[in-house]
Amino acid sequence: MSNRKTLYIIGAGASSEAKLPTGYKLKEKIASLLNINFKGPFSQSSGDIYITEALRIYLKKPETTEKDINPYLHAARHIRDAMPQAMSIDNFIDTHNDNKKIELCGKLAIVRSILEAEKNSLLYIDDSNIYNKLNFTAIEKTWYANFMKLLIENCTKENLSKRLMSIALIVFNYDRCIEHFLYNSFQNYYGFKPDEAGRLVNEMEIYHPYGVVGCLPWQSCQDSQAIKYGENPYSEQLLNLASQIKTFTEGTDPNLSEILAIREKMVKADEIVFLGFAFHELNMKLMMPDSSEVDSTKAISFFGTAQGISDSDCDVIKKKLSKIYNNSKNIIKINNKLDCYRLFKEYWRSLSLNSL
Repeated sequence: MSNRKTLYIIGAGASSEAKLPTGYKLKEKIASLLNINFKGPFSQSSGDIYITEALRIYLKKPETTEKDINPYLHAARHIRDAMPQAMSIDNFIDTHNDNKKIELCGKLAIVRSILEAEKNSLLYIDDSNIYNKLNFTAIEKTWYANFMKLLIENCTKENLSKRLMSIALIVFNYDRCIEHFLYNSFQNYYGFKPDEAGRLVNEMEIYHPYGVVGCLPWQSCQDSQAIKYGENPYSEQLLNLASQIKTFTEGTDPNLSEILAIREKMVKADEIVFLGFAFHELNMKLMMPDSSEVDSTKAISFFGTAQGISDSDCDVIKKKLSKIYNNSKNIIKINNKLDCYRLFKEYWRSLSLNSL
C-alpha cells in the first residue's frame, strides 16, 4: 500500500459529471430564485416563496434590529441583476462583504439551488421506497466511479480505513456529493452496515472551505443543521442551513474556518489532483500556502483537468504552481482536453494507491 499523501481539489466541474450545475447555470438559478416580486401586498408572483418566508422568520428574531423586509428584497434583486456580470455568487458576495442583506439573501439562494440540484442529480435516491438504492450504473462513466475503483483497488475490507488515511479532499462546492456517494458505495461494495460506512466517511479528511448546504443525517451534527441529500427544506430549516455557508472572508478566518489545516495539506501532499476546478484567483488565494512554507527539496506531482481554460491560461496556472512549489523535479500535468472521468484513465498508474 502506498505511503504517498494525495490531495484532491474538487470544483464545480467535478459535480457536473453527476448533472449538478456549473457556474453559469448556478448563477442563472440563483437569479431566478431571487427574482422576488408581488402582485399586491401579499401575493408573490415570482421568485422563491421559501426564501421570502425565511426572510420573514429572520426579521421576527429578537436579535434582528431591522424589521422591514423591503431592503432585503432590494438586496435579492440586486443579486439577480448582477449575476450575468459576476464571476460567481461567491465573488459577488465577497465584493459586497460589508452588506449583510446581500450575504443572507445569497446564502439562502445557494442552499435552495444546491439542494434542488442534488435532487436532480444522478446520485439522488428516491427514498419513497425503502428498497431504492443509488444507481451505480448511471454514474459508471463519471469520476466518482473511477475514484471508488482507485480506493478499492486490491484493498480488503479490513484495510480500507488505513487506505483512506492516505488521501484528503478540499471541496469548493456546497453540495455533499462525494460524502453521499462514498457512504452508499462502501455499503454496496463491501457490505458495510450504514453506521460502519458513515464512520469511515466521517473519519476521512474532507474540507469544505465555503461550507455545505447542511450535514447529512448520518453525519455528526445538530438536528437543525441536518438534511437528507436533495431534500426540500422548509423555511425555518432553510434559514438554519444558510448559516453553514461561508463567505470568502469567513473561509479565510482561522477562528471560523479550517484554512490553516487546508494550507498544511497543500504543503504536505506528495500529489495534488485538481478535478473540475476552475483555478479562480479567489479560491487559489484561499488555499495556496506561501512559497516560504513549502519544502522546495520535495518533488510534488500535480494532475488536473482544465476544460474551458485556454492553452495560454493553462501555462499561467503551471507557472504559478511552479513559483510556489519551486522544485525542478515537480511534475505538472494540467490538461484542458480531459474531463474528470478521463483524467483517472489517463493517469491511473500515477494515481494508484498500491505500492509500486
